Amino acid sequence: MDMKELIRKTFVERFGAPEGQLFASAGRINLIGEHTDYNEGFVFPGAIDKVIMAEIRPNGSHSVRALSIDIDEYCEFGLNEEDAPSQSWARYIFGVCREIMKHGGKVEGFDTVFAGNVPLGAGLSSSAALESCFAFALNELFNAGSISKFELARIGQSTEHNYCGVNCGIMDQFASVFGKAGHLIRLDCRDLSYEYFPFSPEHHSLVLVDSRVKHELKDSPYNKRRESCERVARALGVPSLRDVSLAELNAARVTISDEDYRRAKYVVEERDRVLCVCSALGRGDYEEVGRMMYATHEGLSKDYEVSCEELDFLVDVARRTGVTGARIMGGGFGGCTINLVENSIHDRFIAEACKQFAEKYGHEPKIYDVVISDGARRVE
Repeated sequence: MDMKELIRKTFVERFGAPEGQLFASAGRINLIGEHTDYNEGFVFPGAIDKVIMAEIRPNGSHSVRALSIDIDEYCEFGLNEEDAPSQSWARYIFGVCREIMKHGGKVEGFDTVFAGNVPLGAGLSSSAALESCFAFALNELFNAGSISKFELARIGQSTEHNYCGVNCGIMDQFASVFGKAGHLIRLDCRDLSYEYFPFSPEHHSLVLVDSRVKHELKDSPYNKRRESCERVARALGVPSLRDVSLAELNAARVTISDEDYRRAKYVVEERDRVLCVCSALGRGDYEEVGRMMYATHEGLSKDYEVSCEELDFLVDVARRTGVTGARIMGGGFGGCTINLVENSIHDRFIAEACKQFAEKYGHEPKIYDVVISDGARRVE
C-alpha cells in the first residue's frame, strides 16, 4: 500500500466518510551555499521527491483532531493560544494554525491524518515539510489561497521560532513552498529575492549519504563562527561579508586573527561559488558544478572547520570512486554528504561508500537517491 492509499484508508477508519482533501509538501536539499545565510549571501536549495502528505477535512468545530501515522500518535487541541498541545509533532501544526491567524487569516477546526517519507534526522528538513504542507492546505481550505507563498514560508519559519524553539532561517520553508520540479532556487538572503535555475541532468543523479553520526559539541560552534564573520565585517566597515571581495579581505589580513580570516575567506569564496554554479548550470556544465562542490567541502573542512572525520572520509570515497562532486550538506559535525554522481558509476559508488564506511566505522551509512521536485501542492 502506498502512502496515499494508507492515509486515505486510515482517515476513513479514524474519522469516517466522506474523505478529505490531500496535500503534500517536500523536504529539501541545498546544492551549494552553506553558512552563507547569516552573512547575507546566497543559498541554492531545491525541493525533493520526499514529502509529508496529509488528508484534511474541516469538521465544523473549533478543534483540531490529528493522527500521525508514522509515530502512531493521536492528538486533539483547540485553536486558542492556551490550547497548545504537549506533543512536539502536534506543536508544528498548532503553530501553523496560530501563525496564520496572526497574519489575519482564518482557521477553523479540522480532522487530519498525515505521514511522510522525508528521512528524519538526515538534514532534509522534515519539519519544514510538515509546516509547509499544513500552511498551504489551510490557506487553500479556509482562505481561498489568499495568503501569498512568501507569507506561507514566513508562517512556517515563525512556527519554528514561536512554538518549536528553533531560531531557524527561512531557506528550508522557502524551498518547501516554492520548490519547482527540475529547478533549483537561488535565494538572496539579503533581500529574499529569488530566481529558478534548471537542474535536470541527463547523465547524473543526486545521492545523499547519511553518516548516521552527529558529534556532540561542548561549546556553540555556530555562534562562534557567526561572531568571527561579524568581527571581520566590522573591521572592514561593511554591513556583512556579502560586501567583501577576496582582494579586500586579503589586504586586511594583517589586522584580523588567522582564525577570523579563514572563516571569512570561506564565506567570501562560497558566495562566489554559488554564482559560479548558477552560471555553470546555465551552460549545462555539471563537471564545473562538481568542482565547486568539492571546493566547498574543502572550505568547510579546512577553513570553516565544521566537518568531521566521517564526512571527510565519505567525500574522499566519492573522489576516489570518480563522483563528479561531493560535499558536506548542512551545518556540519555529522549528517549527510550530497553527491553529484554520474549514472554509470551510481551503483558502484553506493557499494563502495557502504562497504568502506562500515569497515572503518562499524555501521553502514544510509543512502537516499533524490530528485528535484515540486514543493507544497494539492494532491489529486
